[in-house]
Amino acid sequence: MAGDQKAKGKKEQAKGKAKEVVGRAVGNERMEAEGRMEQSKGDARQAKEKAKDTFKH
Repeated sequence: MAGDQKAKGKKEQAKGKAKEVVGRAVGNERMEAEGRMEQSKGDARQAKEKAKDTFKH
């Protein structure tokens, strides 16, 4: 289960980064902001899973 969540976090980070880059390239500030938000969401998920791993061992 934790592996699934980590993968989901990585996917969110990558998708967010892509969206941010495309938004910046086309001058769409909203898309750029959504990308940053998605990246942050992925970062938070990754941090949560790492913390869970730390307390497991």
